[in-house]
Amino acid sequence: MTLQSWMRSRLERWCAKSWRSIMIPLVNALLAEDDKDRRMNLFIEACSKLKEYENVEAASVLELALWKGKLKSGWSNDGAKRQALDRGECRCVCGSNIVIPNVAMFLGMIATTRSD
Repeated sequence: MTLQSWMRSRLERWCAKSWRSIMIPLVNALLAEDDKDRRMNLFIEACSKLKEYENVEAASVLELALWKGKLKSGWSNDGAKRQALDRGECRCVCGSNIVIPNVAMFLGMIATTRSD
């Protein structure tokens, strides 16, 4: 598998077209570069961008899992059984504001603060 196909296969899994529009020219510039030092710098830049985007994706998937768990459980944080679940409220009380920063810190990801 070539670098271009490896990078492109990882990019194809993302739904964010803006990320792909940044990464594809970066990879193409990397492959077209003849200067070894410049190519190494482009490779490091591409890998760090890729890691940053994958961290954002991982945090999003984790938040969706927490939200889904809260929706399925039907319990509020104080233990009272809820009759009708409000999706927006479940998202706010699913615990993602506590879990995601701690997981991000544990995995060495940069935790960004979100304003809901």
